[in-house]
Amino acid sequence: MSGPSLKVKLKQKNIRIKHQKKKVFQATDPLLSVFMWGVNHSINELGHVNIPVMLMPDDFRAYSKIKVDYHLYNKENMPSHFKFKEYCPMVFRNLRERFGVDDSDYLNSLTRSQIVDFDLSGRSEGKFYQSSDRLFVIKMLSSDEVGRMHSLLKQYHPYIVERHGKTLLPQYLAMYRLTVDNAESYFVVMRNIFSNHLPLHRKYDLKGSTVDREASEKEKEKDLPTLKDNDLMKDGTKVIIGEEAKEKLVDTLTADVDFLMNLQLMDYSLLLGVHDCERYANDLREGLVTEDSPFTDEDDSCGSGGETGKGGLGPTPPESPVAPRRRYKSGQIDPDFDIYAISSLDAQAKKEVYFLAIIDILTHYGVKKQAAKAAKTVKYGANVDGISTIEPESYARRFLDFISKVIE
Repeated sequence: MSGPSLKVKLKQKNIRIKHQKKKVFQATDPLLSVFMWGVNHSINELGHVNIPVMLMPDDFRAYSKIKVDYHLYNKENMPSHFKFKEYCPMVFRNLRERFGVDDSDYLNSLTRSQIVDFDLSGRSEGKFYQSSDRLFVIKMLSSDEVGRMHSLLKQYHPYIVERHGKTLLPQYLAMYRLTVDNAESYFVVMRNIFSNHLPLHRKYDLKGSTVDREASEKEKEKDLPTLKDNDLMKDGTKVIIGEEAKEKLVDTLTADVDFLMNLQLMDYSLLLGVHDCERYANDLREGLVTEDSPFTDEDDSCGSGGETGKGGLGPTPPESPVAPRRRYKSGQIDPDFDIYAISSLDAQAKKEVYFLAIIDILTHYGVKKQAAKAAKTVKYGANVDGISTIEPESYARRFLDFISKVIE
């Protein structure tokens, strides 16, 4: 007789998989984490879009946006709820191409490592950041400036096409809106004016005016103060590049200033940075610049120059979170990176590298500026030509005249 059959019932246990909270695009500021996330999302999405033969009027009004609600983000680094909006994505992608900026390099620079605070010109208006490899500058805009950027873009893009990307104007590469905790923040991304491997020794913000155009005592206490027009005239700084290079530079400067004048824009500046080759070489020999510094080199000779506005960004992604590990002669310009740079004249006894670009081009000569001019005219009387707030045509003429005298 066989025994009773034994039925075994296997009880399955429902197992809930516990997802680990994700750390993505970790930055010191959650807002910057969202910025990095958004840039990554934008570039990846654009990779699936066919490049149009030509831009259409609708491209200058277009935008893409995404709302993210994801509770698994680590809230210390990435908000669980945010919105990301990109303005005119096809226009800016075309501009990046015109300026020789590869999207994969752009993505690596802005998302691979920490974005850091940056003092571009010593001004308090607008907060600046830069990518860890110092190739790109990110400026926080006001909502009014976003509107002005939209208005400018319709003329700026055709001008850049006409000039084949050769300009001293800011190289605008993208514009975004981030919404975190119901607060909106606006950013524009630009090419960095200064070198990522040559340190600056002097820096000037020049408008061509003389009234109230000295750096404050507080500013002068900084390691690298932003000096102004009267400071430059006092210390006798000149951009010595030779007649042929000066002609090319002034031609580019004149075309850019005419463009701004025709749009009734004023109050812009020439940002001038000076790299002193001899001083840098001495710093290297004395150990003031070390192997751990982003500005290092083993050769203390001064290299040959390059042409202002020339270059295209297509480097190997940086191996370091600080800067690409390349070797340069002291003062050597890298045409891929130093697009705003030009070397001093070979015959010049003191070897220098100059970085020149026009900044702050969004100020329109409207009612507020006209009122400011009237107030300053009352205050300074007959010295009206020395004040910074004047009509765009007069501003352009004075600006070009002053800068032309600085260049030799």
